[in-house]
Amino acid sequence: MPDLVVHFKKPKGWQNTINIHYWDTHPVSRATQWPGVPMTEEDHDWFVYRFEAIEGANIVFNDSRGQQTQNLKREKEGWFFENNTWYDQNPEGPTIPVIIARPKGGTYLSTQQIFLESSNRDDIIYFTLDGTQPTTASQRYSNPITIDQTATLLTFGVNSQGETGTLESFIYTIDPNADLEPPTITANFDSNTYNKPILVVFTVSDNHAKPVTAYYTTDGTEPTPQSEVYVQGNAMNGLMGKQFSIQESTQIRFLVIDGAGNETHATFYYNIQKGTKSTDFREETIYFLLPTRFYDGDPSNNFFCRDRIKFNRETGEPEDPHWRGDFKGLIEKLDYIKELGFTAIWITPPIENRSGLDYHGYHGYDWTKIDPRLESPDATYQDLIDEIHARGMKIIQDVVVNHSSQYGIRGKVWIDHLPIKYYVPQGSQQGQINYGPYQGNFGNYTHPFREDNDNPVAPEWFRERQNSDPEGIVPLVDPLTGETVPKPGYNPNRFFGIDANTLDPQWYHQDGFMAGGDWESASIQTKHMAGDTIDLYTEKQNVKDYLINAICRYLDMGVDALRLDTVKHVERGNLLEYINAWKAYKPGLFVFGENLVKGSGWGDLFGDDNAPSFIRPWWYTRLGNDVRDPNSGGDSGFSVLDFSLFSTFRDNVSRGSYSGIGGILSRDWVYGDATTLVTFLQNHDVGPDNDFRFRFRGDQWMAAATYNMLWTIRGIPCLYYGEEIEFMKGAPQDIIGNDDTLDQTGRAYFGDYLTDEAIGTTQSHPLYQHIKRLNLIRRSIPALQKAPMSQVNEWGSGMSFIRDYNNGESYAVVGLAMGGQQTITVSNVRNGNYVDAVTGHTINVSGGSLSFSVQGNSAGIYVLNGFGKIGDDGVYLR
Repeated sequence: MPDLVVHFKKPKGWQNTINIHYWDTHPVSRATQWPGVPMTEEDHDWFVYRFEAIEGANIVFNDSRGQQTQNLKREKEGWFFENNTWYDQNPEGPTIPVIIARPKGGTYLSTQQIFLESSNRDDIIYFTLDGTQPTTASQRYSNPITIDQTATLLTFGVNSQGETGTLESFIYTIDPNADLEPPTITANFDSNTYNKPILVVFTVSDNHAKPVTAYYTTDGTEPTPQSEVYVQGNAMNGLMGKQFSIQESTQIRFLVIDGAGNETHATFYYNIQKGTKSTDFREETIYFLLPTRFYDGDPSNNFFCRDRIKFNRETGEPEDPHWRGDFKGLIEKLDYIKELGFTAIWITPPIENRSGLDYHGYHGYDWTKIDPRLESPDATYQDLIDEIHARGMKIIQDVVVNHSSQYGIRGKVWIDHLPIKYYVPQGSQQGQINYGPYQGNFGNYTHPFREDNDNPVAPEWFRERQNSDPEGIVPLVDPLTGETVPKPGYNPNRFFGIDANTLDPQWYHQDGFMAGGDWESASIQTKHMAGDTIDLYTEKQNVKDYLINAICRYLDMGVDALRLDTVKHVERGNLLEYINAWKAYKPGLFVFGENLVKGSGWGDLFGDDNAPSFIRPWWYTRLGNDVRDPNSGGDSGFSVLDFSLFSTFRDNVSRGSYSGIGGILSRDWVYGDATTLVTFLQNHDVGPDNDFRFRFRGDQWMAAATYNMLWTIRGIPCLYYGEEIEFMKGAPQDIIGNDDTLDQTGRAYFGDYLTDEAIGTTQSHPLYQHIKRLNLIRRSIPALQKAPMSQVNEWGSGMSFIRDYNNGESYAVVGLAMGGQQTITVSNVRNGNYVDAVTGHTINVSGGSLSFSVQGNSAGIYVLNGFGKIGDDGVYLR
C-alpha cells in the first residue's frame, strides 16, 4: 500500500510552523488532537507530511495561531496551493520550457534589443542567429541579443530537471524603409449625440505616398474591399471625401488600406437628440438577480454544467441544475419584484456562454446571440424586455468587454483546444465516465455530437469532429504534439488550458496570466484573469466594432441601462470609447460598472491605498489625467458601484454601527457625480463579513438600519436577490471549498420561496415589508433620489444629513438610528413646515434648527412642505 503524501504551501501572513490535523483516515488510524502534528519544511515555504500505510484522510492545515484552511480531503499525493486548490504535481515545479521573445519576430525599422524569457526562472536558454539548429553547445543567453540586420533567431530552453523545451523560431527583418504604420481616419465631428443635424466629413492620412483606399458602410455591416469606396489616392497631406448629412442615429464603418497592406478599421457613431428628454436613472431602485438561479419557468431548458454538480445523497441522482431559472420564470415573477417596489431589474449577461461553470453569464462566447438555455418559445429575451416595460419598469443588461470564454468568439476568433469529448481523466477510461448527465465523456450532453465548441472558424480537423463521433472514440491526432487521443491522463491543458503566446494578437492580449501583485497594478489591464476569462485586446478596432455593435442590438430591443463588468481591467480611455459609442447610439443611456476594491479605493489621493488611481473606481468617473487631483477633469458620464462605501461595512454595519460612513461620504467630491453611484450591501461576489466572501450574517435589525441608510443617502440603491428575506444568510457568496455546490452558496436557487404556496410567507417577512416601504418613500421624495448631501454628521449609533434638490424644490432632513433611540438636531436648515415621511409627525421651523427623535433602527425623514406619512408602520420603520 503506497503512503499518502501531502504538501502545503504556507500563505503569506502565516506563522513559520505549520501543523496538519487529520481524522477519518482509511485504513482507520488514530486521529490527531488539535492543532495536529508539525509538518516538515521543504524549500520555498512548502511543507510536507507522509502518512505511512494510509491511503486517504480528512485534513486541516493550520499554524496554531488562528490561521487555518477549510476541511479538506485527499486520497493521493497532492500539493495544496495558496489559491485553495489541490494539484497532482507541484504547481511551482519546473514546467517544460517555453521561450518568449520580446519584441516578437517581425519587421522593424531599426536595430532591436531582443529579450528572451523562459517558463521557469532558472531555465537555461540556448540560441543561434545564423539559422542553424541550436544545441546545448550553442551560445547561452545571458544578456539582450542585438539584431541589426535580418536574422532568424532559433532558441530552446532546458529546465532544472534537465527537460528540454520545443524549438522556437523568431524571424526579424530590419528594413529602414519599411512601411509599418497604418493609415488614420479622423472626422470633423467626434462620435457623440448632437442637438441638431450635422455635416460630417472624414480625412484619411498616411505616412507614405502609395495610394490609400477607404471603404465604408452605413448599414452596420463590416466593410470589405468589395464595399463602396469613400476616397482613394495619395494621403500624405490628408485626403478628404464626401460629406455625410447626419439627421438621425447613424453608424459609419470604415476599412482603410494603404499601399503596403496596412489596415485600419474605424467606426463612428452619431445620434441627433431631436429634443427627446433623457431619463434620470437616479429615480430608480435596482433589483439584481441571476436569471438562472431565480425561478424555473421552463424545466425543458435546464442544464448541468460540467463542474460542481449536486447529487442527491439518497438516490445519487443529479439535482439543482446550474441553469435552472430562465426568462419564462422571471416573467412569471416580475410582479413579485414590482410589488416589492423596485423599478429596475439588473440581470447577469444573457449572451451565449461557454465554460465548465458558465451559468452566471461571464464567459461570453457569442455576444450576438442570447443563450438558448435562458429562452423558451414563448419567453424570449424580447418577451422579457417587453414584459418589464409593460409594468413600467426598466431592464439593466450586464456586459463584459474585458474577456471572452476559453473557446474564443463564435465566428470571429478560435482558441486552440482539443474537443472535450476526447478528454479522459487519469485512471478513467473513455466511454465509462459516469458523472451525472455526463455519461461516457465530458462533452455537452445535450448536443447530438457531444461538442460544446461549434466555432465555425476552427481549423478543418476540429470542425470535422464537431458533427461526428459523439462517443469520442475515433482516434484523433493532436496536431501540436503528434500524440493520439483519447488517452487517459493526456495533458488536460490541451482541452482546458490556454497558451497566451499562441492567442490571435488581433483579438487577445498575450501578456500571460495574472498573479500576485498584478491585481493592484497596470498589469491587470493586459493579463488574463483565469483560464476561462481570456483578456480581449479591447484597443483593437475589430474588437470594438464587434462588441459595440452587438450591444447596440440589445439597445434596439429596449435595454434601458448597462452595467459593465471588470472595469479596472480596461484602461479608462479605452473603456470610454465603448461607453460613449453606446451613449451616442441611445441618448440618455445610464451606464455604470464594477471596479471591485476591498478597501478605501482612493488610489493616490489620501495615502490609505495600495494601488494607483488609474485602476480605482473614482478615476473612471472623471476625465482628468492628474492621479492626485480629481478636479483636473470633469464628469466622464460613467458611474460605478460604490465599493468604497461597501468596504466599510465589515467594520460598521456588520457590528451594529454607522461608524466611518461619514468619512466616506465626506469624499463624495472625488467622483464625477456621487449622486449616480450605485450603492449596495452585498452582491453575487462579495458580502460585508470576514474577508468579504459571505452573505450578510448580521442581525436582522442591522440589515434594516443599513437599508435605511442606503435608501436615504446619495446614490441608487441596489438589492441582491433574496436579501429581502435574509436568503442564505451567512453563506459564502460563491463556491469556496473543493466540493461546494451552488445550493450551499449565496447563489442558491431562490424559486422555492416564490411558489404559490410559499410566496405569502416570503412577502410577510419583516425585511420584505421594510424594503417595500423604503422604496415607496424614496420614490415619493425627489431629494432622496437626486440631491447631493450636505451637513453630514455621523456618530456611530446615528447619522444626520440634508438632501436639497434644485435649491429647495425638494428638501429633506434625515436622521438615522442604529441600535437604540436617538435624539437628533440639525442646524442651518430652511425654515418652514416639515412632515416626517415615517411617522407623519409635523414640526414648524422658524429659527433654522430642527430637532426630532428617532426610534432604534428607524429613520426620521422630515420633508419641507411634505404631504404626510408614507406607507404603513413595520417592525423597523415606525
